[in-house]
Amino acid sequence: MMHEVVQDYYGKQLQSTEDLKTSACCDISNMPNWLKPLLANIHDEVLSRYYGCGLVCPALLEGCRILDLGCGSGRDVYALAQLVGPTGHVVGIDMTDEQLAIAKQHQNYHVEKFGYDNVTFLKGYIEKLDELNLDPSSFDIIVSNCVINLSPDKAAVMASVQRLLKSGGEFYFSDIYADRRIPQHLVNDPVLYGECLSGALYWKDFERLARHADFLDPRLVEDRPLDITDPLLAAKIGNIQFFSATYRLFKIAALEDACEDHGQAVIYHGTIDQLPHHFNLDKHHTIETGRVFPVCGNTFRMLKESRFAKHFDFIGDDSRHYGIFAGCGDSLPFDHQVDIASGPLVNSGSCC
Repeated sequence: MMHEVVQDYYGKQLQSTEDLKTSACCDISNMPNWLKPLLANIHDEVLSRYYGCGLVCPALLEGCRILDLGCGSGRDVYALAQLVGPTGHVVGIDMTDEQLAIAKQHQNYHVEKFGYDNVTFLKGYIEKLDELNLDPSSFDIIVSNCVINLSPDKAAVMASVQRLLKSGGEFYFSDIYADRRIPQHLVNDPVLYGECLSGALYWKDFERLARHADFLDPRLVEDRPLDITDPLLAAKIGNIQFFSATYRLFKIAALEDACEDHGQAVIYHGTIDQLPHHFNLDKHHTIETGRVFPVCGNTFRMLKESRFAKHFDFIGDDSRHYGIFAGCGDSLPFDHQVDIASGPLVNSGSCC
């Protein structure tokens, strides 16, 4: 039923971004200046009929094979096509005929604009990617932009992403999250659902879903609160808070479910285009060029076992363990710790 709601809303009800009733799916204010010229090369109709909520262009994409889930009219596909270049390829998948028609209608325009043809558009459901004959472990990066919240089977999407990514690949995506679980009567509201609100995951449930799909350490890249500007929708929503957020999930088998300290560090060379002074892995890891930067075991692996490896020096290994990495996980829950110099402290309390 929700498929029909979404197809109708994005295929027939919306004719441009001006028809949206919230700011959930139309913000590009945080887009870096170096990416804005890419949008200038994209056909105006593609831009006006695109309803994404964030930025899905991570660094270092040249030559990559990318899958865009819920590509809509193709804005991100055509932006990514310029970044992967003639040796890369971008596949866009969407279930809405009207949106795909716009993406395909202007494909020759972009071939002439870019000087090469490196995109493919497929009709399909992101919960049923196994029906599209896509090879397992065949994509370096999978992206989506304000789409997973619209899926009625988010677990199936995550499982397919895990299957289709290469080892060391990443799922880099923007979406809408809520500060609590959405009541069913709001989930059933077609406008709230189409506006990417009532299908949004409670953020903690998203983390559980990611870990269940073997993405054990989701990394938040950026986020912003959403304003529900339509008074009727705001009245329905009540006190629920919504956020637009970008996450990156790495397909790395050795990742742990917590950030463990092995005494490791990295040094960034400053050699990634557009990032000469620092590299942002996520919201909490801004790695300054040339500086020794202590990291947890998971961050060490994310950098060393991904496409970023050649841009870093790596110090240490995982042969020693010093407990949880400070600031990255739960601290020791017990009341008293051993003072190595004077021996254990006495706790006169009960055993539980």
